[in-house]
Amino acid sequence: MSKSTDKLLIDVGSTYMKVSTTGHIEQHFRDFNQDIRDDLVNKCGDTLKRFEKDDIHICSSANGGLSTLIIGVTQSFSLKYATNIAFNSGINIIDTILYQNIEDYSVPSELVDVVIIVGGIDSHSELFSDSLYRYLEQLTYSNIVFVGSEKDGPAIKEKIEDVVVLPNIIDNRLHIVEEHLKQYLTNLYQQDIEGKEDIKHLYDITNNQIFSTPYIVNKALPQIDARFSVVDPFILLDIGGATTDIHYSKDLVDENIVTENEYDRLVFKKLGVYKSRESLIFSAKDNEFVYELLMHLKVTENILEEHSERATKILMQLAIFLVLCKTSHYRKAYINLKLLAINSIVFTGGITKVLNQEEVEDIVAFFYKKVLTSEHKPRSIIDNKYDIWTLGAKELEACQ
Repeated sequence: MSKSTDKLLIDVGSTYMKVSTTGHIEQHFRDFNQDIRDDLVNKCGDTLKRFEKDDIHICSSANGGLSTLIIGVTQSFSLKYATNIAFNSGINIIDTILYQNIEDYSVPSELVDVVIIVGGIDSHSELFSDSLYRYLEQLTYSNIVFVGSEKDGPAIKEKIEDVVVLPNIIDNRLHIVEEHLKQYLTNLYQQDIEGKEDIKHLYDITNNQIFSTPYIVNKALPQIDARFSVVDPFILLDIGGATTDIHYSKDLVDENIVTENEYDRLVFKKLGVYKSRESLIFSAKDNEFVYELLMHLKVTENILEEHSERATKILMQLAIFLVLCKTSHYRKAYINLKLLAINSIVFTGGITKVLNQEEVEDIVAFFYKKVLTSEHKPRSIIDNKYDIWTLGAKELEACQ
């Protein structure tokens, strides 16, 4: 990218802030007693002064992203397609509901940022009834979008206040159409940032759109071999303070969705080490292998109640183990990855500031041997400079 020498790239995470110029990257632990903009200016003011607002590009995961509930008519198409688009737009999915069983689902107690309703090809109609509307009446949400059958659009619009109706994400050949919903969700994230007091002031620094960090990292994956000796197929684990994201090559799943993306993404919103600490510990205690893992690490379960450097290391290692479990046959999430087929695992995020190569490799080996009963050892690659996101930021800026 020829213009990269004139650009300043900034990533604001839930724990760290990173500022990248040509050949140099600054990393700073956030001061949570300060507004993000003020903290950034105090720590990197001299660097910021060297760039015009048009030349500063920012991504952020500091607000934790948007929470999403998806209601779909089928697992194979409606829910699968909408989930794929949401994940790859940097959206956090709290649950998916199969419409025919909607009356059996509990209503989330927390505020849902966006509800997605999808179902049917455009030649079908009357796929939804009063059971949908009764469920929505009990739900607290900020935004709602319908991306199902064109014939059902008018009825949905009449019954649901403030619903946004977009073109169907399923065409008549049952292929995914992702552009409209992806753009809507990306813009929604942008609006969410502008409404967050601790993030919106970053627009005092840049004239460019602020993107979600997971979206930017996903854009980096096709370029990753320019910086690391990665052997396909691979997965990338981004383990931070609020969430753990996993990005993976699409040939690691049996049922590929034909999209423009070479890589897909999953987010585990409750597997962070700082902001999501309690939910991470809960997930660990619920895993039948974790106590044996703690013994392997020569600690007791009491370490989970400590707040120390050693405890943080253990939590990072648990995050690695748990996300691998959740994408394996042992505890299937949205997808089941062919983990025995991968040749490389790339680690980025706050984990790179806490764990060394040996500590990471130890957990990977334990997982493969204990859970998958295999001696397979994919290569562990650590993004020690914590700057994979810069590849994605440069790629996106070059395309604009």
